[in-house]
Amino acid sequence: MKRWGKSLALVLALAGAAAADQVAMPEMPEMPERFARWLEEVEALITTVERELFTSLRRDYQREAFIDKFWRVRDPHPRTVRNELKDRWPERVAQARANYASLKDARARILLVHGPPSAAFAVTCTTTRKPAEVWAYFEGSDHIDFPFYLIFVRPDFNDDARIWQPGAGGPIELMIGRVRGCINGDRLTRVVDQARNDADYAAVVQRAVAKPRPHSEEWVYTFIAHSTDLPPGAAPLDGELEITYPGRHQLRTVVQAYLTVPASQATAAEYAGYRSYELQLTGEVVRGDSLFESFRYKFGFPADQAPAAIPMAFQRYLRPGGYRLVLRLDDLNSNRVWRRELDLEVPEAAELVDTAEIRDPVSAKLFAEATAAIVDGETAVRIVPPQERLLTGFVRFTAMATGEEIVKVRFFLDDHSVLTKNRPPFNVEIDLGEFPDFHSLRVEGLDAEGREVASDELLINAGGHRFVVKLVEPRSGKRYERSIRARAEVEVPEGRSLERVELYLGETLMATLYQEPFVHPIILPAGGEVSYVRAVAYLPDGNSTEDMVFVNAPDYFDDVEVQFVELYTSVLDRDGRPVEGLGRGDFAVFEDGQRQEIRRFELVESQPIHVGILIDNSASMVGTLDEVRKAALSFFQQAITPRDRAAVVTFNSFPNLAVELTNDRGRLGSGLAGLVAEGQTALYDSLMFSLYYFTGIKGQRAILVLSDGKDESSRFSFDATLDYSRRAGITVYAIGLRLADGGARSRLSRLADETGGRSFFIRDIGELEGVYSLIQRELRSQYLIAYQSSNTAADGKFRSVDLKVAREGVTVKTLSGYYP
Repeated sequence: MKRWGKSLALVLALAGAAAADQVAMPEMPEMPERFARWLEEVEALITTVERELFTSLRRDYQREAFIDKFWRVRDPHPRTVRNELKDRWPERVAQARANYASLKDARARILLVHGPPSAAFAVTCTTTRKPAEVWAYFEGSDHIDFPFYLIFVRPDFNDDARIWQPGAGGPIELMIGRVRGCINGDRLTRVVDQARNDADYAAVVQRAVAKPRPHSEEWVYTFIAHSTDLPPGAAPLDGELEITYPGRHQLRTVVQAYLTVPASQATAAEYAGYRSYELQLTGEVVRGDSLFESFRYKFGFPADQAPAAIPMAFQRYLRPGGYRLVLRLDDLNSNRVWRRELDLEVPEAAELVDTAEIRDPVSAKLFAEATAAIVDGETAVRIVPPQERLLTGFVRFTAMATGEEIVKVRFFLDDHSVLTKNRPPFNVEIDLGEFPDFHSLRVEGLDAEGREVASDELLINAGGHRFVVKLVEPRSGKRYERSIRARAEVEVPEGRSLERVELYLGETLMATLYQEPFVHPIILPAGGEVSYVRAVAYLPDGNSTEDMVFVNAPDYFDDVEVQFVELYTSVLDRDGRPVEGLGRGDFAVFEDGQRQEIRRFELVESQPIHVGILIDNSASMVGTLDEVRKAALSFFQQAITPRDRAAVVTFNSFPNLAVELTNDRGRLGSGLAGLVAEGQTALYDSLMFSLYYFTGIKGQRAILVLSDGKDESSRFSFDATLDYSRRAGITVYAIGLRLADGGARSRLSRLADETGGRSFFIRDIGELEGVYSLIQRELRSQYLIAYQSSNTAADGKFRSVDLKVAREGVTVKTLSGYYP
């Protein structure tokens, strides 16, 4: 289980507030009763750092915003409208309060988290003495996907119940020994004896009592970073603010703000020879008693180019009505702070007029074309993602178009034109084939002249981990004179949070945005010269993705999509050990026999890895599962660092995602508890599922699959699985345990060889830990070799890759090829 062991003072310091020993925090106001009651009711869910943050909040609208986010990061099915956990929690709280003396009773906590048991019995000694209960969950629960049972004891009869575990000792053991003459006393004794003889029981109990983790634990640090409270004693910073309402965005009014700070009051600092002003703006929009939204921007200005009044612009989209706007601007070089609270009366869209005249020529230039883009309205086309994740056969896709420019929509599947619709509804039905292959669906919105004015793209069967940023504005082919309204959209992997989006003009950072909308006005170079805008999105662990659009490029200047082929490569000596110390000149890459130029070369020992362990728990694994789990746990403990992610997939007749991608070693270990050897071996189905789950993740990815038998019950064939693994570009390490079938060994070896992995066939389960250790070392000793293919054909055919190394007696392991 991941430990968020930071004190509240450190948490607040990370958020930008002064440290506790530098600035005395204001006296904490008394928490209203409704919030104190809520805190009591979610004790079974809330983490330590979440509790510290909630109790530190000083305003009711901040507490309401916290509660809303608290439930959202725990929504079991975030793609649906309902939040099932939030909806059922009040009912379970009421049931727990009615049945038990307090919510601290272990039965109340288990009821809240896991729901009512499938069956239960109580030990009754007298009408008032019920010292023990046993609850059984035959089908698992909301948070545990295997059967389990729990023993509750009350040694002093009147105390809150506690959960019994083997080795508890003391009054609990004495009590259990004294209830044999009570009703159900003998049943309790038999259950206790069974638990004592079950090597997994203690782990199951720990899994049951552990607080379910939210989808993202990073949300807390994002939340506290948006504090607008003014630290006592902070030096003031002068600033002037101007608000205008230039137009509308769909049904909301655009609120445009222009803030200036005298350069004489800000501080320029030097880093690596670069002097700049660094300012950070945090804001809250409050409507009534609720936080409507919060936002954060960072602005950087080269010291030798900054005007006398440093300009900062931002905009929000608000519904008409009254709001309270709270702004805090921090000079990051001096810790001086400007803060302002003001009431806004946002007008109806029908009453809007053109932009108010701005006296400052700098701001007028900044907003000229950016404002015009707002008034003209948005032109966009969006693909509505299907609800299903693994798509095969005929599937209907719908595109939503906004803006008067779009008169027809054209659909492309894998860069091949499928259909053009001249009127809404803009939808198409596409046959994706029998297998869940990767596909790219692209739509283009066309104007009356047939020119593309908007586009969108959807990656089909790409798992839930796609991380991509797209510049919606500026658009290629459109002419801009003085300014643009840069706008980006981001797709974040499931369970992760976005740290920031950076917008660049050329290589100059213009703004850092921490939440939607990712919009910022940018002044263009004089004379309409060719430039480019970049958007770079970051996750908290440092992973990034970017998009670039050329601005005012001539008609003959075609955008070239530079897509590198990345080869994560292992070089092994005759003993199978990684060979280190090689350089770019030691390698030669051939694609379909043609030599390619290596554009990127590096050792990847410091890069994060994403690895999945597939464990066969079919019936044939009886007697070996315990050792298999120990070896897997050892791998997690040795290989998974805070930057890495791992997942656990168990499989017999079907695959089961036991633990989603995480770097929490305790959680990974808990996914190995309660495994039962049963069912047949659906190896190919499980590998297909795992490949799908890992697609969309950038960087180094590997799947370690362990099985002791040939495939018996998969829907997918070996050939389909091999083809899918080639398209996925994910390294497969195959481990066969006492696998005598020659055909099964051959197929596992081929899957590993064609994906750049290795196969191991072991006779004794004791060898497994050594195999995992070798794989871990290999993953940390790989070379990343990237090239841009010289083959420009868009035929979608498989391209073979041959990587050679100028070193005698070594073996090279990498992808055998790829599909463009």
